Amino acid sequence: MNFFKKIFGSSEAASDEEHESEYAGTSAQNSHLSLDEQFIFNFKKNGGKFLYCENTEEVTEQFENILEENDWFEKEVLCYEPALFSLLEENKLFYIAPSNPKFLLASCENLIADEGSILFSSKQIRQNKPNELPANIVIIATTSQILPMKSDGLSAIKRKYERDYPTNITTIKYFEKAKEEDFTQYGSVAKNLYLLLLEDL
Repeated sequence: MNFFKKIFGSSEAASDEEHESEYAGTSAQNSHLSLDEQFIFNFKKNGGKFLYCENTEEVTEQFENILEENDWFEKEVLCYEPALFSLLEENKLFYIAPSNPKFLLASCENLIADEGSILFSSKQIRQNKPNELPANIVIIATTSQILPMKSDGLSAIKRKYERDYPTNITTIKYFEKAKEEDFTQYGSVAKNLYLLLLEDL
């Protein structure tokens, strides 16, 4: 899985300018990319910001870098997952009944390679529709969550939750404002999305 280092360099945000030429014209040849490379290519093409982390210490460090970059320290955050609360508490972020959250911090069900999208359920976003979530989103996911297609993600959810099956299963795919002439994004809600991808394979 060290191809991440080759492509992006460990612990460094991937800059579109640096790597665009590397992937120029690859959409036509996307089939020969590995699953992980295909996801990253499509995710970045959709406007997502990708940060590769080798361990949990790097996740914490990159999260703090995002807070600093956006001046989000001591701000309100939307977060429904107790496993993530300690990360918020360490950085003096307020997550109990926020009235005006600056961003959503969440995990996800899966990362969908062929779309470059993030698959969520009610476990991460409750019953909120994408347009009801904050404009800024920070996702913490692992490399083992990358799956080829949305149907694989739905199958994985069925296997994962034998009981207490989640509702509100949805994907977010667009991470920047559509160009005026781009009708493919009609009706979708663009989010400013950071993905902290933790190596776990």
